[in-house]
Amino acid sequence: MSYRRISLHPIAGALGAEVSGVDLREPLDDATFAELHDAWMAHLVLFFRDQDLTGDQHKGFGARFGTLQVHPFLPSRKAEGHPEIVVFESDAARPYVASGWHSDVTFLERPPSASILRGVEVPAYGGDTMFASMYAAYEALSDTMQRLLSGLEAVHDTSRTFSREGYPSAGKASAQDPPHAVHPVVRTHPVTGRKGLFVNSAFTRRIEGMHGRESQALLGLLYEHLAAPEFHCRFRWQKNSIAMWDNRCTQHRAVADNLAARRRLERITIEGERPA
Repeated sequence: MSYRRISLHPIAGALGAEVSGVDLREPLDDATFAELHDAWMAHLVLFFRDQDLTGDQHKGFGARFGTLQVHPFLPSRKAEGHPEIVVFESDAARPYVASGWHSDVTFLERPPSASILRGVEVPAYGGDTMFASMYAAYEALSDTMQRLLSGLEAVHDTSRTFSREGYPSAGKASAQDPPHAVHPVVRTHPVTGRKGLFVNSAFTRRIEGMHGRESQALLGLLYEHLAAPEFHCRFRWQKNSIAMWDNRCTQHRAVADNLAARRRLERITIEGERPA
């Protein structure tokens, strides 16, 4: 695909491309937005450099893709008038990163379609973010496994995250009745029509209709499978870098290799549709 308004530089075979030639501080005209959207659908994750955005500019860019969500539990810039902007901070005293593969907020009935994360303060080295294509992971499965997964549904909840004692968040979900939703194990993307795995180790609790051991064995196999490097790309953060991913067909994780370094990242998410 050729682009006239933006420059695109793929970084891996499965997914991921850096975009240049666009200033996200300015409102996007329709032609530039259309090219960005096409590039996003084709590459699943887009990366931008040197984007020194205000909170309003961050939200304005996200709003071109849909309605912004407010996270029910994570700390945000609500006191500054930006409840949609989630804040992730860590340092030597609070050495925390999301180092397991996951998709964002899949315990909601309508998980986000997109997440847009900006690096405000980043380490001099380490702390990269990895992304995985759930299209590629699904397509690499045997026909027999694809048939087995077809039609299966899984429960997603907060039992291992926001309902867990001591989890670092601004609010705590109920441990007795954690927020939950039921989604297909294989999801069809509403724009591209491609199929991808839609289970993740942070929020998927069990597969419906299976005994506990069966469910855990199958989920464990899928989690091991999607960790194959052929499905991945890796992004090295710089100050004012932005990563924008399609939450419907990717997973991501931080690399916890420099936990003592100061980090601050800010994220918005875009409302999605019910998975099907």
